[in-house]
Amino acid sequence: MKKIGVLTSGGDAPGMNACIRAIVRYGASHGLEVVGIRRGYCGILEEDFVKLGRRAVANIIHRGGTFLETARCEEMKTEEGLRKANEILQRKGIEGLITIGGDGTFRGAVALAEAGDIKVIGIPGTIDNDVYGTDYAIGFDTAINTALDAIDKIRDTAESLQRPFFIEVMGRCRGFIALEVGIAGGAEDILIPEVETKVEQLCLDIRHSFKRGKKSSIVIVAEGDEAGGAFSIAQQVWERLRLEYRICVLGHVQRGGSPTARDRVLSSKLGAAAVDALLDGKAGYMVGELKGEIAFTPLRETWEKSKELDSNLLRLIKILAG
Repeated sequence: MKKIGVLTSGGDAPGMNACIRAIVRYGASHGLEVVGIRRGYCGILEEDFVKLGRRAVANIIHRGGTFLETARCEEMKTEEGLRKANEILQRKGIEGLITIGGDGTFRGAVALAEAGDIKVIGIPGTIDNDVYGTDYAIGFDTAINTALDAIDKIRDTAESLQRPFFIEVMGRCRGFIALEVGIAGGAEDILIPEVETKVEQLCLDIRHSFKRGKKSSIVIVAEGDEAGGAFSIAQQVWERLRLEYRICVLGHVQRGGSPTARDRVLSSKLGAAAVDALLDGKAGYMVGELKGEIAFTPLRETWEKSKELDSNLLRLIKILAG
């Protein structure tokens, strides 16, 4: 193998640039030519390629987002789009492709590989951390630290005002961000899609916390919570308790910013491992990290199997909130 491509697709995540840097420099050390593909799969169809050498990725390890940019591509969901993409990659001499993203990115990679001869390796890059086959995805650690910083600040004003705050965090339909940031931020309650939200019990918890002398109550709500999100839940609590409240939706601020040291190291390790995989003839796998070790998971399993939340953290929610 002499020439490989790399792209980022779907939602951006802090650490993607660090991962691209690792792929380019590790690939160069093994004599590979690395081509960057701008705006995900759209860039393949539009032939928006850029040759990446060592200097091209200088001073990007600390930058959030992805300098290759990202997009979602509807044309790649069609047979004609897949055929065209394979023809372009073949004409450009690209033998292997590393895709950085989440389950949508990996679905596209599998479809592309099945429609042609391109060898693909996936790297998990999503703040949601919902990809099966890795303990941590690139961007997750930065996202929870960004959210935690905001929650620490909100607690200061919540104690001054002596009222409950409902803080909505990202995560799509999974509760990984909410669970970890809630534990780290000392939240009184954490509401996630994986556990049924019982508004009556939540009201009891809030009432009891104030009776015990607490001056504030922080409730972390995952955006995909089945009870309807922070606004709906806060309104239901107000109807029962008549307590003045505040809502804070952290939103896309969690996707930006300079990646943490942990995300930079993870990105570097996974980028190098992806290059090694292609050189070793592996294809159709996601490279992740399980219990501190590099692990390979068939790409189809990353979305066909469900990643479980840490049961120990779930158990600790009510115990530590007291």
